Amino acid sequence: MPWSKTMSNAKTPADLTITPRDRRFGRAVRQDRWWLGGDVTATAFYNALSVTFPKGEAYFIESVKAFRDGVDEKLAREIKAFTVQEVVHSREHVAFNRRVLDHGYDITRLESRVDQVLEIARARPKIVQLAATMALEHYTAILASELLRNPKHLAGADAENGDMWRWHALEEIEHKGVAYDTYLHATRGMSRWKRWKIKSLTMLLITGTFWKHRIEGTLDLMAQDGVTGWRAKAKVAKYLLVSPGLVTRMIPAWISYFLPGFHPWNHDDRGLIHRAESAYEAAILPSGTIAA
Repeated sequence: MPWSKTMSNAKTPADLTITPRDRRFGRAVRQDRWWLGGDVTATAFYNALSVTFPKGEAYFIESVKAFRDGVDEKLAREIKAFTVQEVVHSREHVAFNRRVLDHGYDITRLESRVDQVLEIARARPKIVQLAATMALEHYTAILASELLRNPKHLAGADAENGDMWRWHALEEIEHKGVAYDTYLHATRGMSRWKRWKIKSLTMLLITGTFWKHRIEGTLDLMAQDGVTGWRAKAKVAKYLLVSPGLVTRMIPAWISYFLPGFHPWNHDDRGLIHRAESAYEAAILPSGTIAA
């Protein structure tokens, strides 16, 4: 179902279950330096993206849990499961980032940029922090949908890293409505106009900084492999806009965020979850392990 045609005022499906899967990747296997098909650009993009996750996902948890008081039982359960999923994601990206360091990459500038952004974000009102999380969760959801729908994105990845990114993607799809539903709860006393204005202005701000920093991080890591200047910029532009064209493919889903009646589950992509999750059934966490 095309993103641009989903304006049906859908909500998170009543029968959706958010299922934390406790997986560990790449501990006993040394990855290639350019682990994604020998492609310096693709590898640098995902390495740079991974650097943002440990601290970024901790921020997502904080901003959602700040508004959990008074939510209904279903959303309360989903916030708990979302929290567990994000904690495990952070753990796996810490391990992934150590493997990046093992190849001699310097990620201190990328980490410093994450710290600077989060310092600015935490100075904003809590509702704006939640709106920022909601916007970034939409980005991760549409990125996840692309990764699972189009095998070209991870074609040639070594097995462990490819599995990690697909595992992360299916759980991002699964919990994509949590921050949004929490925002609807937190802004229930606002006018629809004010609610839309906050979420839309925040998304526009996030979009500028998100891609600016992802591109800077990618170029930083490529430079450490000797790929610099206009050659590096051309490679990144081609990768993001043409082949596999991740940004270009994400545009309709990004636009949908601003449309009347938007909800992340207007686009029901549970089929992608079912297609990907069979590999992780043995890693499903017992319900009793989901803590507040």
